[in-house]
Amino acid sequence: MAIKHWLMKSEPDVFSFSDLKKKKSEPWTGVRNYQARNFMRDEMKTGDLIFFYHSSCETPGIAGIASVASAPYPDPTQFDKKSEYFDPKATKENPRWFLVDVRFEKDLSRPITLEEMKNEKKLLEMRLLQRGNRLSILPVTSEEFETILKLI
Repeated sequence: MAIKHWLMKSEPDVFSFSDLKKKKSEPWTGVRNYQARNFMRDEMKTGDLIFFYHSSCETPGIAGIASVASAPYPDPTQFDKKSEYFDPKATKENPRWFLVDVRFEKDLSRPITLEEMKNEKKLLEMRLLQRGNRLSILPVTSEEFETILKLI
């Protein structure tokens, strides 16, 4: 089975690529968008490569490379009444939200900024760059992945 490529967004003041590097691996908790959940639950496979993207910061962009480190499983925060991600409609028998573990793979020699990606003609169709696309998890084509690696 071919490896897929993804882009996963995180606000660096909440959880940064440096945090992932220190921890080595982390459950990707708190996703509460059905399409993003479906990507994790239905399409992501162990070994898929991920661009770890810093969003909602001074210079948004790709901070490093990670990988999918687990099969999908229910997000435990949906059951925790003290969590901001608690979902009263979710039950252990019928969970609504799923996640995968994400593993640090490699640092980039420098971040790849959103502006750089917008200026690359080969990335014009990339979902990240489409107007109104605010999903926290996005598929990335193999061609887009390779193009971005060449920007480094």
